[in-house]
Amino acid sequence: MRLRRRDWLAGTAALTLAGPAAADDLLYRRGNDADPETLDPHKSSTVAEAHILRDLCDGLLTYDNFGAIVPGAAKDWSVAADGLAYRFTLRPDGRWSNGEPVTSADFVSSLRRIMDPATGAKYAEVLFPIAGAAAVNRGEKSPDTLGVGAPDTGTVEIRLEQPTPYFLELLTHQTAAPVHAASIARYGEAFTRPGNLVTNGPYRLLDRVPGDRILLEANPHHPDAASVAIRRVAYLPTPDLSGAVRRYAAGEIDSLSDLPGDQMEALRARFGSQVVLGPALGLAALAVNTRKAPFSDVRVRRALSLVIDREYLAQALYGGTMSAAYFLCPDGLDNYRTPPETEGRQGLPIDHEEEARGLLAAAGFDPKTNPLQIEYRFNMSDNNRNTAVALAEMWRDLGIVTRFVYTDAKTHFAYLRDGGDFDIARMSWLADYADPQNFLFLLQTGNDGFNAGHWSNAAYDRLLAEAARERDLRRRAGMMYDAEAIALRELPWIPLMHYRTKALIAPRLQGYHPNLRNAAPTRYLRLRA
Repeated sequence: MRLRRRDWLAGTAALTLAGPAAADDLLYRRGNDADPETLDPHKSSTVAEAHILRDLCDGLLTYDNFGAIVPGAAKDWSVAADGLAYRFTLRPDGRWSNGEPVTSADFVSSLRRIMDPATGAKYAEVLFPIAGAAAVNRGEKSPDTLGVGAPDTGTVEIRLEQPTPYFLELLTHQTAAPVHAASIARYGEAFTRPGNLVTNGPYRLLDRVPGDRILLEANPHHPDAASVAIRRVAYLPTPDLSGAVRRYAAGEIDSLSDLPGDQMEALRARFGSQVVLGPALGLAALAVNTRKAPFSDVRVRRALSLVIDREYLAQALYGGTMSAAYFLCPDGLDNYRTPPETEGRQGLPIDHEEEARGLLAAAGFDPKTNPLQIEYRFNMSDNNRNTAVALAEMWRDLGIVTRFVYTDAKTHFAYLRDGGDFDIARMSWLADYADPQNFLFLLQTGNDGFNAGHWSNAAYDRLLAEAARERDLRRRAGMMYDAEAIALRELPWIPLMHYRTKALIAPRLQGYHPNLRNAAPTRYLRLRA
């Protein structure tokens, strides 16, 4: 089986710029959501990191700028008739950024590393379909028992626990990328620093200034080096979206991967077709800490959800670039059906206030004598701050007192992943693969890296386990539906909105195409002087 790469120039539309021309015709200044917590692909977990690592690393497979799966380090592959065995043939000209050949042993050792509990990978669950992966990650088996092998230097074999219809998509994820074992042995945790980091992707790390920029340059040893048009790219963290728009207008940034939702009308008027909207597989939600009272009480969670005006959030705050979410799994997923819904779509939020007050009263709260108090944590951006203020106003009508705790993105998500205490926290998720499992697995018992509130439901876990073994995709979809229905009754995550991508793309940047995977690898883009 082999997928042909599309011509990355096809269909590129010329855009018109209202602002001044860029000063540096050689450097792509790429706005990125946040400063990455790590450049170790096996410890990464955020979208901001994924964008950078997609440039630095080639997994067996990767995405093009249309979001299609294309060959990465592997030139072709085959799948056994039972769907349990995959065989990948590596490109013979694959090279690390230090010139060494990329071999099958690099992939075997890397897949063992991410599953090794000593690595502390928060995203290891993504690759649990590999035979023995879960047992290895739990420390029950040795990493060398993982279902991966290298019959020769140019072939990688992977065995699965059960057929997984989305497995090829998993291999495009940064967690499936290889790491240079000799560099880790030499430098330890410092192997990701400039001068130490050895990667196999089309770019290599040149410099990193935390909070300011990450500078990459084209990797001369990459097999496709001659076709990489953009020779240098600087990733610039842009959590202050309004400030980032000003920098874009001044010609200091060539693209932004997010925009202030409350300014969309003005941005469209100012920049016209440079504002590019597209589809996305993403969810914005509230994670509730079910480990602690009173948030362990489903009545409290239901009351909070009932009075949220999701339509207002999506339309007024985000300018229609988000859609109201009454379910976890967004539209556009493969292997699913129309999802179930939580309460609240019928009527207006004010119509549900009486029921919400009754739920809070039954849980022991009175707006005058004993009001519910909430600490809401979120990662700071214009959009997230506005959402927090709006939620607090909606809950105030129930007598709820809300206070805010906010940090930068990497601190926020690291705090949740590492088990920090909280009441309610902002959670967002962009799919790694287009299957409902990629949303529902987040709430499985034991998935503490993402299930920050430690919700646990035996029936939910059982349905997902049965779905993982089910080969009939229609029956599997039904099991997933039943599992999501449980989560929407219990509300360990309260869905708020589903994402659309929203970007600013300067006219000199060509080859960008919005897609469901939100993939725009720099190798397929080019700059016009």
